Amino acid sequence: MEEKLYTIIVHSENVAGVLNQVTAVFTRRQINIESLNVSASSIPGVHKYTITAWTDSDTMEKVAKQISKKIDVVQTQYYTDDDVFQHEIALYKLKTHMLESNREVGRVIRRFGARIVDVTATYSIVVHDGMSAELTSMNEQLMKLDCVLQFVRSGRVVVTKSSFERVDEYLEKRGKKYEQRGL
Repeated sequence: MEEKLYTIIVHSENVAGVLNQVTAVFTRRQINIESLNVSASSIPGVHKYTITAWTDSDTMEKVAKQISKKIDVVQTQYYTDDDVFQHEIALYKLKTHMLESNREVGRVIRRFGARIVDVTATYSIVVHDGMSAELTSMNEQLMKLDCVLQFVRSGRVVVTKSSFERVDEYLEKRGKKYEQRGL
C-alpha cells in the first residue's frame, strides 16, 4: 500500500494522561509522528489533538479505531491534505549583522512574505506562517546564506473543509442519549 501523510484529529476530555495513551497507539505500530499540536477546542472541556503521520490508509483506519476506544476520547477522525485547511508557523533567529550586510537575506524574507518582529544587536527574529513546504524552503534558502542561528516551527493546525464539525454532531447525540437516561 502507498504511504501518504495523514492528519488525525482526536477530541478528548481534558484529562491528564490522554496524550500518552494516544501516542502509545502510534508507538506500538511503529509509526513516527511527524507533528503534534494539542490545544483547547471550541468546545468547553474538550481538547483537540492534531497529529500527522506517514502511513497507508488501512493502518490509519486501525490507528483511528484504536484511539477511539480510549475511555476519555470523544471522537477520532483522520484526513488527507485534500480534506483540511492547514497552517503552521515558524520562527527564524537570524544573525543581525548578516541581515544588515547581505541584501539577499532581506530579499528571501520579503519573497516569502515573512515579517521581522524583533531586532537586537546580535540577532533578529523573523516569523512566517504558511504551509510546511514553504517554511522549510525559506529555512533552506536562509541556511545557504549562513545567517540562521535557530529555526523552529509549530505542529500543524487544521480545520476541516467540511461545512459541519463532526464532533459537534457527536456531542449533540451523546447529550440527547444522556438526557433520555435521566443523567
